[in-house]
Amino acid sequence: MTREAAIVELAAWLRTPPGRYLLAWEQARLDLAVADLFGFHALQLGLPELQGLRANRMPHRWLALEHPDQAAADWQASVPPVDAAQSGFSQFGSDSLLAPGGASLFSEFDALPFEAASLDLVVLPHTLEFAPDPHRTLREVERVLRPEGRLVILGINPASAWGLRQNLGRLQLRLPAASPPLYLPAAGDFIGYWRLRDWLRLLSFEVEGAQFGAYAPPLKSDKWLARWRWLENVGQRWWPVLGACYFLVAVKRVHGMRLVGLARQPARAKQARAAVALHQHHKIDR
Repeated sequence: MTREAAIVELAAWLRTPPGRYLLAWEQARLDLAVADLFGFHALQLGLPELQGLRANRMPHRWLALEHPDQAAADWQASVPPVDAAQSGFSQFGSDSLLAPGGASLFSEFDALPFEAASLDLVVLPHTLEFAPDPHRTLREVERVLRPEGRLVILGINPASAWGLRQNLGRLQLRLPAASPPLYLPAAGDFIGYWRLRDWLRLLSFEVEGAQFGAYAPPLKSDKWLARWRWLENVGQRWWPVLGACYFLVAVKRVHGMRLVGLARQPARAKQARAAVALHQHHKIDR
């Protein structure tokens, strides 16, 4: 599947009931996380359907897209509004959680047009899952983030019921004369939470906080998803790592250096040596 086809598939899936259910949970988590992050420059990479920086107060905020097919205008014309009060996740009133903003720039995510250590906040909403080379994209994000800058990552949890259903669907596709529809977008290469933590540790990121959510079973109708919404509180208490989505905040740590100059050998203390006594025998003339 080409990159353009994957973008179209993801946009179509986000218009489905499970897609809107997931976006509602993610929007609520983002609004809470970025509201108190301060700085000057913030960037969101991809997914214009999610307004990751709407609650942030930095003066310079950008939405970067890889292709014009992701333009927010097309999405705004085709996505029905969602009542945030009915979603069960909203913390900021009843505004639509899916109203996107326009793109600020178009760029490859592994070659961003920013100087090194120039951004204070970067948001990756499912960016690594659909990136051709997630390692390279993550290294590029590490380059543009300043020391102590924040990185916010959202991803599908492959260890959840949603991920299990996706894997079972892929196994059925290998059978002859079998073509069942997949529950999640087929182009997504979903990264496990602990695996992602290892990647971040190698790039000197420190995980500041994480949260799992969307514990409803992999159902396809708004009616049945609403019936299982009571699992949110139960899942966070009894099986928190089995949520369909994870939300992670990491900090870029840079260890300080100290210039020591030329190495000098310490002066050796002079050791006192015992004096040699000379015994002279004088002859006395009588």
